[in-house]
Amino acid sequence: MPLTAWAQQCYLGGDISMLSSYEKAGTVYRDSTGKKVKPLKFLKNEGWNAIRVRLFVDPKNAPVQHQGEGVCQDLDYVIRLSKQVKKAGFDLMLDFHYSDTWADPAKQFMPKRWTDAAPATLPDSVYQYTRRCLQRMVAEGCTPDMIQVGNEITNGMMWPVGRVDPSKEGNFDVLSRLVNSGARACREVCPKARLIVHTEKAGVWSVTKNYYEQMRRYQVDYDIIGLSYYPMWHDRLPVLCNTLDSLAILFPEKEVMIVETAAYYSHENDKWAKGPNQYSEFYPITKEGQRQFTRELMAELRRHQNVTGVFWWFPEENESGRQITNYWVNRGLFDNRTGRTLPAFYEFK
Repeated sequence: MPLTAWAQQCYLGGDISMLSSYEKAGTVYRDSTGKKVKPLKFLKNEGWNAIRVRLFVDPKNAPVQHQGEGVCQDLDYVIRLSKQVKKAGFDLMLDFHYSDTWADPAKQFMPKRWTDAAPATLPDSVYQYTRRCLQRMVAEGCTPDMIQVGNEITNGMMWPVGRVDPSKEGNFDVLSRLVNSGARACREVCPKARLIVHTEKAGVWSVTKNYYEQMRRYQVDYDIIGLSYYPMWHDRLPVLCNTLDSLAILFPEKEVMIVETAAYYSHENDKWAKGPNQYSEFYPITKEGQRQFTRELMAELRRHQNVTGVFWWFPEENESGRQITNYWVNRGLFDNRTGRTLPAFYEFK
């Protein structure tokens, strides 16, 4: 498919959930020449058309360490940022975490407010919470266009009640009730929004296949298969290619979006890195390595007509001003030292 046709029907964007925190601190964003830019206007002018924002249940209950990593997005925060996003002309993807802190394959902590609830009542709790959040967003004029019912729920959500092994069949009936309860609220309050089930095993086809077959078996209501794809964790691009081709065959009725992607350009101030070259199996941990990955990823995605969107995770990271996070991730699209756009930014188009 020609680039122009592909771009016309696809979403290009990023999860910029920390932007409000950076802007409140007076952080300056710059283009590649060093000129100051207003982030949302700049992204729009560069061809982005969608923004993803995460929502935690009660982030004040998150561990202090996680708060220092960027866990602060309660409903009030999300509404303020989402109103800016919609005013700037973007479509909005809302990412429900159903947790007080990071929800990912390694941790899906039950929100504190529901820790003592009877398991049988949790689907209704998800429904009521989701409905209330969306009603407020609609009332505030920031209705989501896409909604993730859970974040990277490969291993389920709201552990231990909703935990699953994605390579097996057990407990998917419980997980499906939780997801469908959230989906029902979304359909009622935001009937035009498209719903996403988000997993992160794009590098393991057998697991991805079984997971979405279980979603079909239990008649989970959603529109889009959302995948995370990070080269350092999810294998080479040809593996992603095979997964996308296989999804098109087995699930032809579903769109696919890469709802999270990114690659390192450095390990500076990175507390998780074991050395300067960790995760360099496929691409060097340099600005040029990040650029190369991005160019190759975008070229690959254009080959797949079932892929209708790609979102960079944490592109707005920019520690060139006052310190916002305790540690650097170094997978954004702005240089943490200078605040300037990185070369990969201009490949992500």
